[in-house]
Amino acid sequence: MNTISGLTAILAGIFVADKRRIDCLVKMIMGLILAETVNLTRLACIVFGHASQASHYRRLQRFFSGFRFDYNILARLIFSLFGFSEGVHYLVLDRTNWQWGKKNINILMLCIAYKKIGIPIFWILLNKKGNSSTRERAALISRFIKIFGKENIAGVLGDREFIGKDWFSYLQQQGLKFYFRIKKDADTHNACGKSVQVNWLFYDSEMNVVKKLKGLRPVYGHKLFISGMRLADGEYLIVVSNCDECCAIEVYGRRWEIETLFGCLKSKGFRFEETRLMKHDRIKKMIGLLALAFCIAHKTGEWRHEEIKAIVVKKHGRPQYNCFRYGINWIKEKWYQSTQAACDAITRLIGFFKEAQVTGEFML
Repeated sequence: MNTISGLTAILAGIFVADKRRIDCLVKMIMGLILAETVNLTRLACIVFGHASQASHYRRLQRFFSGFRFDYNILARLIFSLFGFSEGVHYLVLDRTNWQWGKKNINILMLCIAYKKIGIPIFWILLNKKGNSSTRERAALISRFIKIFGKENIAGVLGDREFIGKDWFSYLQQQGLKFYFRIKKDADTHNACGKSVQVNWLFYDSEMNVVKKLKGLRPVYGHKLFISGMRLADGEYLIVVSNCDECCAIEVYGRRWEIETLFGCLKSKGFRFEETRLMKHDRIKKMIGLLALAFCIAHKTGEWRHEEIKAIVVKKHGRPQYNCFRYGINWIKEKWYQSTQAACDAITRLIGFFKEAQVTGEFML
């Protein structure tokens, strides 16, 4: 239980809350890692203590109704954990949604692309089905700029649902580079200035070979650079950007890192779809818990890969695990062992948070 008391002591100095709430926060984070589910009934079986399961369950319910996250502080903590104050990084916007009964759970998330996975920074719950609005997207970007500034932003990435004249105008006004995939039937001009659907400019392209159009072309009311290629399934990957770079398609490819994050939060990790929380403020708190649990697991896996034992690369050329899975497996393996390795693991978990307090921009 040294991890519980150690993390409780550190987080009590970060989040302003009753000690019992912080204790429950830490136990839930470790419970998420050990149980790999957000289902409160199952978490109540693993949350540590001598009370009954029913008592643990009521305590978890009280936590979600009474605890108040400072999400800006949470973002600063995550930012420091990964050393994002150094260098520039790509921001990725995407949405994940599912339905429980008649309730639509629709989450718009902003993450930082980091070593083939997204690191969650800010998120909002949408009060509707379907796509986000320019105002909702701009709220996340503006919040990031307010807390961390523009100097760390290399560009903003997003899929085909994140397009539109007003949205591009906002990013231009902020002086941010962007890389977005557009729909194949979007209107633009050919070399002669005639209006055409953008996919017609790539119909003669070789399969999986990137083609960059010369000069600026009108797209969604803006003059932008267009790159694209024809895919093996007959679809087109077409990306617009406000900067003249030959690697726009490659940069856009990093958008997939947020999909890897969603996999870790959902079916390949914490099974977020199993939540039965319905109120938006409680779902938002659960995402905060998942973000912390994810970061602990990923940092542990990254540390183990770099300093203890590298992740095995299989014959097909892909690693056996990502750092998240590598870390979460090791934490579960060592948690109940009365060995020096287990003590080292516990000490290292606490160390990640101690380092974050004295490095980067987040300071107690």
